[in-house]
Amino acid sequence: MEKALALQAKLFENWPVRHGFFTRQGGVSEGLYATLNGGVGSRDATEAVAENRRRMAELLAIPPQNLLVPYQIHSAEALALDAPFAERPRCDALVTATPGLGLGVTGADCGVILFADAEAKVIGAAHAGWKGALGGVLEATLDAMEQLGAHRARTAAVLGPTIGPRSYEVGPEFFDRFLEHDADHARFFTASERPDHKMFDLPGFIGMRLVRAGIGAFENLAIDTYEQEELFYSYRRSVHRGEADYGRHVAAIALM
Repeated sequence: MEKALALQAKLFENWPVRHGFFTRQGGVSEGLYATLNGGVGSRDATEAVAENRRRMAELLAIPPQNLLVPYQIHSAEALALDAPFAERPRCDALVTATPGLGLGVTGADCGVILFADAEAKVIGAAHAGWKGALGGVLEATLDAMEQLGAHRARTAAVLGPTIGPRSYEVGPEFFDRFLEHDADHARFFTASERPDHKMFDLPGFIGMRLVRAGIGAFENLAIDTYEQEELFYSYRRSVHRGEADYGRHVAAIALM
């Protein structure tokens, strides 16, 4: 049986965590979802997604029922857990200090970020598209971790595969919304070939928000989901092709 293929972060080497930024390789899904689709919100076969998540949980050395992924709503809501949930909570970040729980988020262009404070043994996972990043989901994740004993100056965060600045074109309303929050946000936009459009650096924006929030260490895997079709799903790529749906890759972390 093929194993789920996941990328590892240098920052978490020799830390008391197991983690993975899962690719789309090593699963059983077919067609648009080939092969390691972890999105229960997709129209993929339920049994295929369940088997894919089982393989992810196996890499994390936890039971499948302990791989916990919220119902993501592009919010700034972070939830602390000490046990598995029966129904997916509507939020975009999870934190825990409980060994054996796997915290996961899904993405298909949006930022997927894993957090850990090795000394306090507190971990987190956050989903940050532009709405969540602008709205404060990263800061909310750090706040929730500190409620469990973490300290942001000791905490490391790793940004997994995310749509890159060469692939993320936006319109003038998008640009204006960011400048309404802070004129300094203009530095994350560059000119596009299309008039009145710009290219947005979501990974750079996420990194800036984390640094401003006082994160102790930050690593960006610097992988563009749109450009690497063989490894990652991309919502924007699917829209450009007029495809009916798209898969979701998973980033997950668990305390050893």
